Amino acid sequence: MSEQLFDRILYGGDYNPGQWPREVWDEDMRIFEKANINTATVNVFSWAKLQPSEAVYDFSELDEIMEMLEKENYDIVLGTSTAAMPAWLSRKYPDVNRTDFYGREHKYGHRHNHCPNSPSFQKYAKRLVSKIAERYGDNPHVKVWHISNEYTADCYCENCAREFRVWLEKKYGTIEAVNEAWNMDFWSHTLYDFDDIVPPSYLGDGISDNMTAFAGIAVDYKRFQSDSLLDNFIMEREAIREFDQTTPVTTNLMGAYKGLDYFKWAKEMDIVSWDSYPSYEPDWAHVSMMHDLMRGLKDGQSFMLMEQTPSQQNWQPYNSLKAPGRMRVQSYHTIAHGADTVQFFQLRRTKGGCEKFHGAVIEHVGHEETRVFREVAQLGSELAALGDQLIGARSDSKVGILFDWDNYWAFEFTSGPNVDLYYVNQIQHYYNALYKKQVQVDMLHMDSDFEAYDVIIAPVLYMVKEGVAEKIEAFVEKGGSFLTTFMSGIVDQSDNVHLGGYPGPLRDVLGIWVEEIDALAPTAHNAIASASADVLEGQYQGVLVSDLIHLEGAESLANYASNWYAGMPAVTKHQYGKGTAYYIGTQADADLTAQVVQLLLNEHDIPVMEDVPAGVEVTTRTKDGKDFVFIMNHNDTAVETTLDYTGYTDLITGENLTSDLALKAFDVRIATRILTN
Repeated sequence: MSEQLFDRILYGGDYNPGQWPREVWDEDMRIFEKANINTATVNVFSWAKLQPSEAVYDFSELDEIMEMLEKENYDIVLGTSTAAMPAWLSRKYPDVNRTDFYGREHKYGHRHNHCPNSPSFQKYAKRLVSKIAERYGDNPHVKVWHISNEYTADCYCENCAREFRVWLEKKYGTIEAVNEAWNMDFWSHTLYDFDDIVPPSYLGDGISDNMTAFAGIAVDYKRFQSDSLLDNFIMEREAIREFDQTTPVTTNLMGAYKGLDYFKWAKEMDIVSWDSYPSYEPDWAHVSMMHDLMRGLKDGQSFMLMEQTPSQQNWQPYNSLKAPGRMRVQSYHTIAHGADTVQFFQLRRTKGGCEKFHGAVIEHVGHEETRVFREVAQLGSELAALGDQLIGARSDSKVGILFDWDNYWAFEFTSGPNVDLYYVNQIQHYYNALYKKQVQVDMLHMDSDFEAYDVIIAPVLYMVKEGVAEKIEAFVEKGGSFLTTFMSGIVDQSDNVHLGGYPGPLRDVLGIWVEEIDALAPTAHNAIASASADVLEGQYQGVLVSDLIHLEGAESLANYASNWYAGMPAVTKHQYGKGTAYYIGTQADADLTAQVVQLLLNEHDIPVMEDVPAGVEVTTRTKDGKDFVFIMNHNDTAVETTLDYTGYTDLITGENLTSDLALKAFDVRIATRILTN
């Protein structure tokens, strides 16, 4: 697939005309035209209408919708309607319904509600998708196929139990290998046959969603469930490919959603799409990291913003309105981090159901004389003027942060040392240090090309799978700078401890040995002092955990200054080949983290921007020898800066920019110039 999948920024969103009388559709088209809306996502939840009974299919309404959108020259994102089942399917074939963690067999209701290993679901979903693809697969207005919607796990039914055993036999070959992988000698849990294996629900070895008696089986079950749903996705994609071999296929993801290994999923998707719903008090560093994660799923390829709200969400605890201008800067913020589309849920606000108060381009009042619509129309006009200039633009990053779903699962299943350890929070802590310096970041996976980067940071690299340590060693030996932290190098892919001392296979490259790991209560902290004023300056604190570190070739940059292990190293640096490997043995405060991160950046002369006002973000995309520098003010007040963009032009307004750039509340500038060699 080409990186430039679209010839314009897709602007529109989730549209459900089937919920309204036919005369409303024409009014929608009139209103949407005023906003320069050019795309609609349709047929996401239409299975009940498309197939009212097992033997009957009815495409008459969808035909009308498609014909209307074609007449208006819309780009169409066409759903497969499999994200919510019709009632007859649940009633007649109850194997399609999920069984939850507590062993409760679910009845018909809600959505994301099917068992991925149900033969009945697979049969009828594939048949439906085949009929849709046969009917619309040659339609030139269909620009993207949207399979299902926001896939979620898990199911613990008998179908899943049976298929889990098949999955395990393919992976391990023998029951003896399973016993070894899961260390089943513990608690006399020896398995004699694959039929002895019980999914780790509450009725088995599961304790809660985040606790288990055997992390080996729990992590494998996460892998299995992710693979099972991915098989559903692939099944639908292949049904489409029988009739349409070229149109990109996607499904909308949800940031760092824990249940699915999105890096594995991305390999099967032509383009990544995701739904971005920041809280009422957005942490823009977190939103940025989620965008970067979505871009990183396919190694820097542009993604689709499939859903955001034009103003108000309905499902969060506090569903505040977006202040005037915030939706606009949020949309450009998404584009700045790699999006080629801006799409809303929803285009017309539904009149009933749990999403009736979710924001929309057309509110319940039914006309365009609203604040939200005026903002949508302004943005639509600007995006139309941009054309395809930004489509497929790349982000040139020299710093990568390693993110891994196996680590995510295993780290949060581990029984100790501190219940307050959360994987994404630890990743975010280091992302924040770079974000504040305006350093662009790529989110990496285990198969990423490490040698394309100067700096790689891998917080809490708890699970070190086969080949990973060697890849890190090679990266550092050739001159790379690597940073990892406490709770790294602890276990293998089955959650069995790497014997011989922590941090296991990372011990050589880090030049340290961790003897013990102390857990700190929520009110406790350890003081940390610089071991060399020439390298680090100041007094710091560490929380959550403290590693008791012995040096084995590394040097200490900072030592604990309190507790009975005062004087032991807290931060270390090790020269390894041409590169360096750093280790932070506690969750260091923001100041210490920033200083250590700066050391890595200095080793490669990676520029930083320390004087950018809080709430202002600067990030760059590049295409065809041209820089597009996004300068965004997330604040609801005007900001004066010392940013100098003399020689640049604002892509939105055409204005020539100068030094000391002033930004209005929620302002956006896209500074452009031709790159010179």
